Amino acid sequence: MNVEKLIDESYSFLMNYGPKAITALLIWIIGSYAIKAVCKATSKLMQKSKYEDTLQNFLINLLRWTLKIVLIISVLGTLGVETTSFAAILASAGLAVGLALQGSLSNFAGGVLIMIFKPFREGDFIEAQGLAGAVKEIEIFTTKLTTPDNKEVIIPNGSLSNGSITNYSSQEKRRVDLTFGVSYDADIKAVKDILTAEVEKHSLTLKDPAPMVVVSELADSSVNFFVRPWVKSADYWTVYFDLTENIKLALDNAGIE
Repeated sequence: MNVEKLIDESYSFLMNYGPKAITALLIWIIGSYAIKAVCKATSKLMQKSKYEDTLQNFLINLLRWTLKIVLIISVLGTLGVETTSFAAILASAGLAVGLALQGSLSNFAGGVLIMIFKPFREGDFIEAQGLAGAVKEIEIFTTKLTTPDNKEVIIPNGSLSNGSITNYSSQEKRRVDLTFGVSYDADIKAVKDILTAEVEKHSLTLKDPAPMVVVSELADSSVNFFVRPWVKSADYWTVYFDLTENIKLALDNAGIE
């Protein structure tokens, strides 16, 4: 009698839960395969769009775990487990974590925006948040700069993405802005000829756009000239320092104060 009852109960259990278990197993297998396919396709799409490797890895992992959580909830629901409370617990936990990590989430969002819109790249020389340096590394939460005196500066991406950014490397050409003051007794035309000659004979200054040499101001104790040559961005500081020295020497040789 007990054996027959046990067999009947086992048969009833298998009939009631067997199909659900098989269905849940099929959902898990098909869902796992689908998740891999979606992640692989998304990764290829990001590579074609030339997303940063750090952003790619993070977003793919985030997508994978989100889909896995959805799959687990679906499997549990198929097995007859009440998933409403489970989903509510996840939502509450997500809200609590979000409130606790507001600053970090802001930096994360900033990092994602920087990697998507690319206002600068690694190696660019930028100025932001009152700091200037070459971009050493762009991470999800922070960006690292190397200053001209070789210090490492770490800027949170939240404040970086919400502030003004000056990228000195984004354009192929830059204008070098120099100002020279000479005595009122000096011959303006002679000074202009000397300044123009020094700019034109420098090997790194560009012919197009043409350099500009003009009288900019009649100051209290000097006549000021603007000297504005164009150069390749990489040559900016070389030309800046060379012309500052060369023009001073040329004016001294001409006896111009």
